[in-house]
Parts: sequence; structure tokens; C-alpha cells
Amino acid sequence: MDHREFTEVEMMTCAAARLFEDQKAYFIGIGMPQIAAMLAQKLYAPQIIWIYEYGTVAPQLPLPFEPLFLGDSKSNYRAVAWKNMNHVFAQAAQGFIDYGMLGALQIDPYGNINSSYVGGTYERPGRRFAGAGGANGIASLCWRTIFVMLQEKRRFVPQLDFVSSPGYLDGSPGARERVGLPANTGPYRVVTPMALFDFEAQSHRMRLIATAPTVKVEHVLAEMSFEPLVSPTVEEMAPPSAEELTWLREHIDPRRLVTGKGKVMRRA
Repeated sequence: MDHREFTEVEMMTCAAARLFEDQKAYFIGIGMPQIAAMLAQKLYAPQIIWIYEYGTVAPQLPLPFEPLFLGDSKSNYRAVAWKNMNHVFAQAAQGFIDYGMLGALQIDPYGNINSSYVGGTYERPGRRFAGAGGANGIASLCWRTIFVMLQEKRRFVPQLDFVSSPGYLDGSPGARERVGLPANTGPYRVVTPMALFDFEAQSHRMRLIATAPTVKVEHVLAEMSFEPLVSPTVEEMAPPSAEELTWLREHIDPRRLVTGKGKVMRRA
């Protein structure tokens, strides 16, 4: 695959990496968020630190990326500290962790997410998944939360099968504060291979603000089971650059374990 073509996950990874702010602290999930953080640190935000929910603070992961190594020596390589879950979530509760980056099974118009099950009931689910893990604490306590998800109707739903982690709840003013969550916190962006969303300040409803190259607004809306707000000016995201793809394909994920997934897209 040349640099004119890229996978959906490469598009999503690059779009997520560009959102990282330098000199900020991030709670990072396993998999694609790790790769996005690595890419951001190499190209855009060299002084970010990231934290894992089990307590590791500011590791420097050796390349290349290897999946499913949560808690092993590579996950913690040259970390500033290796504490525990209580310690890092107490730091988040005190306001020391700026962003969380999470994936999810489902998301609703107000940024509430489901990571637990789909179909049926909690006692008798249609299909049960791993659950929220530390995502509830991340979505509750970080100042801002970024979600990375594939763009599919079954994922963008008007009502979740189960609320694993809170967004803006019902979207009403002060909804988070009424259940004891910190003020001025909540969902910030949703990144998919097709689009970028924010949350409108007054209604707290998801809003489409940008689309991927060659993707039209109607294509994005067709892959959602609810109608989001749409910005008056929907921008076009830049495709992955040659430098981004080189880092991803030659250094970070050369075996294409994560970034090789998804449909192939082309720049305009």
C-alpha cells in the first residue's frame, strides 16, 4: 500500500494523534489509543505524558508496538512511577489528568458510552463484553474525554443498551454535577474513520464538525442511528501524511496488527 492509500484505522489514528496537546497528561486505553499517543509524541506533542489505569505514569514505550501487553515490562518501560489504580484515579479526581482517550461499543448523542453488553438485559445479555474497566473513572474525572470508534449505525445509537461510563447524561444543564461529577468536565471529541465530532456547548449534543477526505456529510449520517447536530461549516480533515504513515508502518506498527484493519481509503 502506498501513501495515497490508507486504512480506516490509519485515518482514525492520525486524526486522533493531531488532537493531542503538548505538556498535557492523558489517560490512555490499550490498542489504537496507545498508537495514537506514540504517533503524537513523535510528531506533534513530544512532552505529553500518559497514564494507564492500573497505575503506571509516563512510560516510554519501546517500538514497535505489541498488543495485549498491559502490565508487563514493556508497558512500564522507563516509567516515572508505577503506583496503583487508587493513586492515579485520585490524581484524576484532583484535576491532574487533562484528557482521557477511550473506545466503546456504543455511544449516544450526549457522549454516554457502553462497554458492557449489547442486546438483552444485564442478567441475560445478548452478548457480553469485557466491561468498562477503568473507563468509568476516566470519563467521570478527566477534564475532557476523547472517544475513538468505528463509524457504524450499531455503535451510534439514540439509547444505550447499558451505560458503562457517563458523558453528559441526559444533556440537561448541570446533569453531571447533580450526580456528583466534577464541574466543567465531560466529552470533548469523537474520532471515527469518517468524521470528527464535538459537543455543542449549550445542548451538550454531539455535533459533526469535519469529515474525512472524499466522505460527504450524508455518508456519515447514514452510519448513525440518531441525527447529530451539524456545524454550519463542516471542514475536511487532512488525510494521513507521508510522514505519519511512515512512522506508523515502519516504526510503530510495522506488522499492521492494529493500523492495517478496516477498509482502504484514498486521498482526494
